[in-house]
Amino acid sequence: MKKNILLFLFIILFIPLGVYADELIPNGKSGILIEANSGKIIYQKEKDMKLSIASLTKMVGQIIILEEIESGNIKWDDTVTVSHNASSMGGSQIYLEDGEKISVEDLMKGISVASGNDAIVAMAEYISGSEEKFVKRMNNIAKKLKLKNTHFVNCTGLDEDKHYSSSYDVALVARELVVNHPEIIRFSSIYEDYLRNNTDRKFWLVNTNKLINFYDGADGLKTGHTDNAGYCLAATAIRGNLRLIGVVLGENDSKVRNKEVMELLDYGFNNTKLNCLMKKGKVIDNISFDKSDMNSANVILSKDLCVLEDKVDKNKYSYSVKINEYNLPLRKDDYVGKIYVKMNDKVISSENLSIDRDVNKLSVFNYILKNIRGLLFGI
Repeated sequence: MKKNILLFLFIILFIPLGVYADELIPNGKSGILIEANSGKIIYQKEKDMKLSIASLTKMVGQIIILEEIESGNIKWDDTVTVSHNASSMGGSQIYLEDGEKISVEDLMKGISVASGNDAIVAMAEYISGSEEKFVKRMNNIAKKLKLKNTHFVNCTGLDEDKHYSSSYDVALVARELVVNHPEIIRFSSIYEDYLRNNTDRKFWLVNTNKLINFYDGADGLKTGHTDNAGYCLAATAIRGNLRLIGVVLGENDSKVRNKEVMELLDYGFNNTKLNCLMKKGKVIDNISFDKSDMNSANVILSKDLCVLEDKVDKNKYSYSVKINEYNLPLRKDDYVGKIYVKMNDKVISSENLSIDRDVNKLSVFNYILKNIRGLLFGI
């Protein structure tokens, strides 16, 4: 009897509550859970299955929009004139009219919150001149991200032959957004807003991703639904320093879709933790220079160096550093190498290293002058 009580207490105290891994995504065709910082897979079901992904497609378009913003090619307050083609898109829409003038920022809201087909086509035409050219760029993004089971035919996600992706590829797209284009969260975390304020066509936006409103830490990303795709969702949530991305594809019901994504995220938060071993900017090494205006420069961590662990883990790690060959000049934050985290001599994580200052190459004259000064003053 005493042994049974002790066993019961052990189960209650030390086994995480919630569903077990083999119970996750019973209704979806495919799904995955990853940690955003490392991209490490925590759970997967048929992660490479090629499927229709409906409006999750639009996340690749959002990458392009944010790249254009970041490069200065377009601005949030730019005015877009809506074409007849964009205004005539069916499915989810924000009811753009032919010839309507609307800002890039409002179109991004329409894409992120309401999943507007008309909004993404208007942006595609504004950036690339046509949807076809924009879709070509989307496929180039897929190649850049090394998406092995993805091909796009349109920018909306409407059902077409040869338009498909996989839950793993979708998770990589979501990770690209939240890690390298974090401004996406400003839009994907909006639960409700309005377009065309102070007009007689004021339009209420309500996020199609309901997790934003009731799941702890949820702040994005995208829902989707078509006849072929079923109900799909790529969701992200953050608690403390741990950001997770969960994707499900091919669900038959939107409520079941939401429930299974939440169970995915719960599984990750209940069972894993992000252990940040070193902070961004930590000095890892020092490089000496001869033919430059600097005698040396520090090699620093480009980002926090973190590893994903089970909550019960107390691992010990070792480190190795590789500095790449380089040519001067170097600019502050230029990539110069990597630091590797090892456990039992196996690499489990890595992070980029960068230089902490500008290092310029000396001319022949200044190099000779530097050496003369060194001889004279013993430097």
